[in-house]
Amino acid sequence: MNPETSPPSVMVDLIKVSKLYPPDVQAIADISLTVTKGEIVFLTGMSGAGKTTLLRLISRMEKPTKGMVDVAGFDVAKLSHRSIHLLRRKVGMAYQDFKLLPERTVADNIGIAMEVVYRPSSFIEKRTRELLEQLDLTKKYNTRAGELSRGEQQRVSIARAVANSPEIILADEPTGNLDAETTGRVMDLFHQLNRKGATILIATHDRSLFQETPHRVIELRFGRIRFPQAETQDDNDQVPDDALAVSQES
Repeated sequence: MNPETSPPSVMVDLIKVSKLYPPDVQAIADISLTVTKGEIVFLTGMSGAGKTTLLRLISRMEKPTKGMVDVAGFDVAKLSHRSIHLLRRKVGMAYQDFKLLPERTVADNIGIAMEVVYRPSSFIEKRTRELLEQLDLTKKYNTRAGELSRGEQQRVSIARAVANSPEIILADEPTGNLDAETTGRVMDLFHQLNRKGATILIATHDRSLFQETPHRVIELRFGRIRFPQAETQDDNDQVPDDALAVSQES
């Protein structure tokens, strides 16, 4: 597809995608998944099920071993390193391990996402303060990220991911370190962005986020999508330790 054309109605399209980590650990196996513009999709499953790997493939942090990954009109597997920034302008990702710059302030960490697309400083400050207010972090504007609690770091990571109002938002366990009230703030922000047109994929263990949701919920088991009609396995089943270590799944 040509990235210069109008945004496609299909925002994420995976066709028979597999990801194999050396020497022979299968993190994702033959997954096909289509996400249309404006959807919210929840990805759930045990640790090691493949959720994080799936998000990393969509964001082009990883390349598939097999299959096609099309995101916002880009054939991700064929995207050159010099063109990755074009995809990243359309995709915001909130990482499970945050990936903040600990010696920089909260404002700096959020502002970086906007600086790289040449937003004016006045816009950056206004947008940063808006997001911090929504996430109950107003007083942390000038605090170094390394001095924050894990829950605060998590919210800063989310603010950075959504700062540019990307077309696609990927959130990896975005409420894992948050209390119920703060979780509500985060989900309110996601729903607000979704109403403005964002497509959102959320990987989570927290069933309270999707138990009564009208949105699609996809369960992964051992790197595959589990379909309701498929034979189920014991919930106490675990992936092998070597697979968990290599795929680093949530």
